[in-house]
Amino acid sequence: MTKEATVPDDATGLHADAATLRADCARCFALCCVAPAFCASADFAVDKPAGRPCPNLAADFRCSVHNRLRGHGFAGCAVYDCFGAGQQVAQVTFDGRNWREDPSLAEPMFAVFAIMRQLHELLWHLAEAWTLPAAEPLRARLRAVYDETRRLTHGQPQALLAVDVDTLHRRVNALLVQVSGRARAGVRRRADRRGADLIGADLRGADLSGANLRGAYLIGADLTGADLRLADVTGADLRAAKLGGADLRGALFVTQAQLDAAVGDAGTRLPSGRTRPAHWSRSGQPPRSGDRRDPDGRKSVA
Repeated sequence: MTKEATVPDDATGLHADAATLRADCARCFALCCVAPAFCASADFAVDKPAGRPCPNLAADFRCSVHNRLRGHGFAGCAVYDCFGAGQQVAQVTFDGRNWREDPSLAEPMFAVFAIMRQLHELLWHLAEAWTLPAAEPLRARLRAVYDETRRLTHGQPQALLAVDVDTLHRRVNALLVQVSGRARAGVRRRADRRGADLIGADLRGADLSGANLRGAYLIGADLTGADLRLADVTGADLRAAKLGGADLRGALFVTQAQLDAAVGDAGTRLPSGRTRPAHWSRSGQPPRSGDRRDPDGRKSVA
């Protein structure tokens, strides 16, 4: 399943090709199955060091258990999203050459993928921010940073490895915080739970409308029936969070991966442009949670 940001297609928009911000595994060389390290846990059945192919990876760069990932103990793979970085590295940066045919490409390709994924995630958030009416006064700045970041993604391998991602991350994050503040300004009570440890918290029916939940740890939290309208969930960890009957309409910066990692039901109201995950069962039992490290070891934008 692919994931994408809602990118406006008009004369004043960011002119982004939405396809570049969603994963196209058929045009990648299974970079996410090789480059990252992951630890045996509830989400990953085995230990795998960085740079070593997953044991489920076939010779044609396809996953041999793709349709049965959760049942085989690889739920973490089912929710991973490279935001289109994989095909950008494979088809643009390295011009269709792959690490199996030319093993000398493996190390630089994997290193570039770690950088590219961060850049594409930033692009996704900038594009998402652009769609918000509250972003109108900030759109010139959003566009400038977006265009700058987009140019970086077309650089040569050595140029990409030299990108100061941390500085760019801080600049983008500052803009997103401003957009978020403007979007939530009309909410009377706005709880500030940024980075809060809410693991396993009982938040059933909680009024979290307009709340700042950026980077919050909501692993296994019970958000059944909670009001999350206009809540900012940038980088929030929603693994195994119970979203049955929760209202996420208008929630800010909700990625498809966050929803895929959580568990909801037919009554969960989703933000525009998001898809109800196929694995959400009527039983209300959450998927198993675990720990995955991105190739670069960074957390999501927050």
